[in-house]
Amino acid sequence: MIRPIMRNQLFLAMPSEAATIEDMSVGQDLLDTLEAHAHECVGMAASMIGVHKRIIVFDDNGTAELMFNPEIVHASSEYSTKEGCLSLVGQRLCRRYRKIRVSYQDESFKTCQKSFSGFTAQIIQHEIDHCNGIII
Repeated sequence: MIRPIMRNQLFLAMPSEAATIEDMSVGQDLLDTLEAHAHECVGMAASMIGVHKRIIVFDDNGTAELMFNPEIVHASSEYSTKEGCLSLVGQRLCRRYRKIRVSYQDESFKTCQKSFSGFTAQIIQHEIDHCNGIII
């Protein structure tokens, strides 16, 4: 189900709770909502659709990926960049890492780890910030 985008800054600044198997439908809603906004958005966190759960989706070189309870376990090559967000107006400066390793649960709630680099790593960092209540 495509959900409306949350723009309330107080809501977005609240950290999210761990996702459970009961939150599978939220993951699907995020995938649907990202697809509906693909022309203007490359990633979303559950807080962006009004749900305080640690769930993100992102475009990984043309494929939508879903992660439950993502955590960055390693990061290297810090840099400065500007980012925008569907929940915000304009762009803002932020610090990111060119390479990251993420621990997460997949759609079967199996624990996985995967490395990412470049723009995909930047998207994931932005969405994990949302899970932590950090707004760029």
